Amino acid sequence: MTSATLLVELLTEELPPKALPRLGETFAGKIAEGLKAKGLAPADAAFHAFASPRRLAVTVANVAAEAAAKEVTEKLMPVSVALDADGKPTPALLKKMEAKGIPAEAVAGFERRMDGKAEALFHTATVPGAKLAEVLSAIVQDAIKALPIPKVMHWGDGDATFVRPVHKLTMLHGAEVVPGRVLDLESGRTTRGHRFMSRGDIDIATADAYEPTLLAEGKVIPRFAERRDDIERQLLAEAAKQGALLGEYADLLDEVAALVEHPTVYVGEFEAEFLAVPQECLILTMRANQKYFPLFDGAGKLLNRFLIVSNMRVADPSNIVSGNARVVRPRLSDARFFFEQDKKQPLAARLARLAPVVYHNKLGSVLERVERLEALAGAIAAQLKADVSAAKRAARLAKADLVTDMVGEFPELQGIMGRYYALADGEGEVVADAIQAHYQPRFAGDALPAGNVAAAVALADKLDALVGFFGIGMVPTGDRDPFALRRAALGVLRILMETPLPLELPWLIDTAAAGFKPGLLTAEGFAAQLQDFMFERLKNLLRERGRDGAVIDAVLALRPARIDLVPAKLAAVEAFRALPEAEALAAANKRIVNILKKAEGEPGEPDIALLQEEAEKALFHRVVEVAPLVRSHVANEDYTEALRVLASLRGTVDQFFEDVMVMAEEPLTRQNRLALLAQLAGLMNQVADISRLSA
Repeated sequence: MTSATLLVELLTEELPPKALPRLGETFAGKIAEGLKAKGLAPADAAFHAFASPRRLAVTVANVAAEAAAKEVTEKLMPVSVALDADGKPTPALLKKMEAKGIPAEAVAGFERRMDGKAEALFHTATVPGAKLAEVLSAIVQDAIKALPIPKVMHWGDGDATFVRPVHKLTMLHGAEVVPGRVLDLESGRTTRGHRFMSRGDIDIATADAYEPTLLAEGKVIPRFAERRDDIERQLLAEAAKQGALLGEYADLLDEVAALVEHPTVYVGEFEAEFLAVPQECLILTMRANQKYFPLFDGAGKLLNRFLIVSNMRVADPSNIVSGNARVVRPRLSDARFFFEQDKKQPLAARLARLAPVVYHNKLGSVLERVERLEALAGAIAAQLKADVSAAKRAARLAKADLVTDMVGEFPELQGIMGRYYALADGEGEVVADAIQAHYQPRFAGDALPAGNVAAAVALADKLDALVGFFGIGMVPTGDRDPFALRRAALGVLRILMETPLPLELPWLIDTAAAGFKPGLLTAEGFAAQLQDFMFERLKNLLRERGRDGAVIDAVLALRPARIDLVPAKLAAVEAFRALPEAEALAAANKRIVNILKKAEGEPGEPDIALLQEEAEKALFHRVVEVAPLVRSHVANEDYTEALRVLASLRGTVDQFFEDVMVMAEEPLTRQNRLALLAQLAGLMNQVADISRLSA
């Protein structure tokens, strides 16, 4: 069969920039899958995805015009139903053969073989392979249906719908147009290039000529990754020429690469007087509104220059540069106006405006929440021996910037602007820094709040949300987490574990719950449910960081109240697990746990007078001997040494199980041995449930 490269392209109106890379990858991948499934392309056929603001396309190598014929075997029916006593076809078999178009004389060629417990008839036929011209339209339609498009548009008089109107459909197999119809468009070989720099409609001679033709005649870089890399090279080169740095630019780079087809970087400038405005405001204005790349000096201070990624390459870019400067100036003026106006009213004076702002209809207003945060942050700060008044003041002012003009325009600046306004109001730096930091960490890998005051306010903010929503039964389910409670839980865990802070999780939850009005938190058992939720988040976090699952389970099985001690316990269990005694002790511990589960009542304390066998006496004395040492190491948070001491019990424990019948017939003897095992289990499981290490 003739094989050649296949090209499929949809020429569209401007596609959603943030979705473009995924649209391009999915479109190309699904078409390649469809061709392979039909036998029109080999399983290892290479394909290339193309995605620009106005096109989705794919080229697939070695696509056949017609797939090879193949033999297909299908079961017809059991022999007992298909043939009569003389071996002749029954009416049931003849009817089925007629329905499938199988000639009567084919009966002699049917294969008889066992199918389960019964013998059945099987028919093998040669089926012609799929023809590209007959199936390609359907493959493209299926790929379109699989695209991650939340909303579709309808245009023109037809019934076609897509994320944006589609103007042309190109389907080429080698040099030949593959006839077909998709989205009310007949396939052809004509596309269009850049809106302004292209020479107009462009005929694609062959599928292999698609990319070079678009580059040369259409002035389009069709591959998203190449366009992104080209922009990045230009940005870095121009920034170096300016003696400046780009700062964080990855997310904006992806978005800009989806907005231009022929990128060229130019330098813009704004008046230095705007630098009196907090630089976060100017940066956000340039990045979010204008898609400019701000420039910074070596200390991270914003410069009054920026880089523009234009969709035009011209000999004299002065009009482009001056035009962009004219556009950005009003934006910067707005930011300056908001900043100056907001400073005229202190943050404390804005608190009353939070009263009518609803936090949640079951949890009251934002002002009521602020009052809870103030009390909770103060209580946490007291536990940390931090400045209680500073923590309470920061918590009281933390949400006041929500009703400022700047945050109203740029919600991303909440907390950041609160810090600037607090400093302008004469608040101390500790208070101002805590106002900004109380949202941290905002995302995975984000910085943690610095200092105990900031940590207290950040913990209060997250715990109030967690306790409040769990307390009214608003628990995350599946992928749904409208109140970002998973993020809040991870924030609490990271602050406690990585700062680290010597606070007990149950105390934090109970203290947060005490701040709500009586009768408000009605969900039964919400505190225990919240702890389960947080330990599950902690388990996932530790696994993502490469910790062993069995070690994590062993440590978290005891539901440690102090999250800050978890890393040390994990390290201790990992070191214990490497000891030669570990496996046997873990197995013995598992055996002890199982025995104690079956015991009735509380085992109590072992009585030395009731000990009979030498092995149980030896175990009793060894437990009494090492118990103070183990407890001392645990109290000093030297968990590794505590487990090393326990490892020395291995021989005594092994001998006990070899020589002693725990479940003796005599009740007092049995109960005493159970008490000894309970004491041993309590000693062995102070750091972790080491039975979880047993396979």
